[in-house]
Amino acid sequence: MLIGIDIRPLMHPVRTGVGEYIYELLDALFKIDKQNQYFLFYNSSGDVLKNLPKWEQENVHYAGFKYPNKLFNLALLIFKQPKLDRLILKKIKQYNNVTIKQSDNLDYWFSPNINFTAISKKCRQILTIHDLSFEYFPDCFSLKRRLWHKILNPKKAYQRADMILTPSENTKRDVIGEYKISEDKIKVIYPGLSEKFRANSSEPIENLKKKYNLPDKFILFLGTLEPRKNIIGLIEAFNASELRTIGYELVIAGAKGWKFKPIMDLIAKSDKVRYIGYVDMADKQGLYVLAGIFAYPSLYEGFGFPVLEAMFAGAPVITSNRSSLPEVVRDCAYLVNPNNVDDIAQGLLKLSGNKELSDYFIQNGKRRAEQFKWEKTAEEFLQLLKINKSSVIKILDSVNS
Repeated sequence: MLIGIDIRPLMHPVRTGVGEYIYELLDALFKIDKQNQYFLFYNSSGDVLKNLPKWEQENVHYAGFKYPNKLFNLALLIFKQPKLDRLILKKIKQYNNVTIKQSDNLDYWFSPNINFTAISKKCRQILTIHDLSFEYFPDCFSLKRRLWHKILNPKKAYQRADMILTPSENTKRDVIGEYKISEDKIKVIYPGLSEKFRANSSEPIENLKKKYNLPDKFILFLGTLEPRKNIIGLIEAFNASELRTIGYELVIAGAKGWKFKPIMDLIAKSDKVRYIGYVDMADKQGLYVLAGIFAYPSLYEGFGFPVLEAMFAGAPVITSNRSSLPEVVRDCAYLVNPNNVDDIAQGLLKLSGNKELSDYFIQNGKRRAEQFKWEKTAEEFLQLLKINKSSVIKILDSVNS
């Protein structure tokens, strides 16, 4: 099969969640598949080659273009040209030592996230929808991002796709309910836990305590500082629980996102609550190990990597009984109503004061987290392509006969 893949999320020096998703999936996919031909599309008028991962096996080909992005996206939006699949094949035939016939077409175009895309009718599009947070929580996005989604017209893009991938059954239900898309068109493939995270912390635990000036007993939140993560609700719950009177502190870690200022203001006003900033991947597992509780009362998640990481590292987890989070943790974490500060506070108190309950979540959480591996994700993705390709051939054969 000839498969085109949009790797524009990998052009940036710092990878976003979507960037990590596509990198981990492709890295696992290329390790197990040496047969199908992959064509990786990217476009930027600047030099982004240094940011792109280097896959050097013979069936992986890069098709880079240097058009100004705004003009390029405008052409795709208004004129539906150029057709990206044809552009790629022309580029590969011109610059790479790959034998492609004039009659060849890409079998699939894989978009790991919604973007400006135009492909030929003969090429089947696979599109990943990570979540519908932009539909359900528009106030959690900047005006620029809201306008970007409006111009993209997600509903039309999702209906155009031949196959949709989601990271959870919950996101699948959201897509069906919001856009009235056929259930048969949507396939759930769970993502995995990064091998980089599975590796032990680069520093001993005691060194990490000193590096981040951590107390002996603390509750940890790790994620982007933005309204959807419900950090203000967590701080209010911590303050109401009076855990600080028995030696606990609340540690907030992560990059500053959209509308972070009210969160920082509340941190500054709250006793025993501190912000330690962005945490390197190499330090994450150690922080989870040190935490007495990992708290993640997010209002909405398409999947929820932080809870998976915390469970793998052996931290007892408190998280929301909303969106995909119960699906990810099952009975391996304490679930709370993220909209109820008292419920979160009671959860913190129960988990901090009940060793038997805490040990139960630690043991079961580790077993649950071990089930999520990128190799399995890649195998399911590849099998889906084979099954779908076979079905299309059978349909064409029946029509021709």
